[in-house]
Amino acid sequence: MNNFKTAALLAFLGALFIGVGYLFGGTQGGLWALGFAVVFNFGMYFFSDRIALASAKAKPIEPGTLPTVESIVSSLAHRESMPMPALYLIDSPQANAFATGRSPKKAAVAVTTGILELLDTRELEGVLAHEISHVKNRDVLIATIAATIAAALSFLARMAFWGGMRGRRSDNNAASAVIGLVAMILAPIAAMLIQMAISRYREFEADHDGAMSTGSPLALASALEKISFSTQRVAMDVNPAVSQLFIADPLKAFEGGQRRGGGLAKMFSTHPPVGERIERLTQMASGIR
Repeated sequence: MNNFKTAALLAFLGALFIGVGYLFGGTQGGLWALGFAVVFNFGMYFFSDRIALASAKAKPIEPGTLPTVESIVSSLAHRESMPMPALYLIDSPQANAFATGRSPKKAAVAVTTGILELLDTRELEGVLAHEISHVKNRDVLIATIAATIAAALSFLARMAFWGGMRGRRSDNNAASAVIGLVAMILAPIAAMLIQMAISRYREFEADHDGAMSTGSPLALASALEKISFSTQRVAMDVNPAVSQLFIADPLKAFEGGQRRGGGLAKMFSTHPPVGERIERLTQMASGIR
């Protein structure tokens, strides 16, 4: 269901881009904006691992220095018929982790010193299985596609603003001006909301697949509860641009710790509410899901 919702949102995002592009700039304007966004975002995609690791100040883990992490990741990768990802350590007391890389062959998994101190072995395995699932499901590619279309929509809106909304709306009557203005404002917001929704569904899917891989949904649920407490209490110095990669929002402490999971807060979040994630994992363990 998470994969279906992701595909549906991507399709809607594409349809929104086509409609807005046709309204503002016609075929030529839409293609120009899309081309610019593709070049920029896929450039970021090919260097995503380096950018993310540098932004998080992650350092390579030397072989033999963290045998528990190495053993768990090696076992999970073998289970999924994937190459062994590169391992990195982030010197931060906050409990967190993320995976990056455009393909399993280019994957990297990073953990904080805080998560190694906080979680037991089963909980850590659940977290690492979640991250391996992101790599297996090529979620970096999915995020890049969503970001590309969203960026193209923003470019189109700017083109329409600076170009006086020419193109398809050459009649310049009042009704078309109002429609164009509303679309110019709302289209980028809608694209951003869809992009964040896709990110949340990918987190749900990684939770599900990671729990299936280990056979211990409750271990991941327990880990998420501990990690959520840590991210609310302990700040982490990380670039906001890569915060969505982490298993839990690493910037939550800067936002007052406690953040409600419903309404607008949920719509504008890249991560699902931890309570909802734990509930789904609990239902998995009881056979409901």
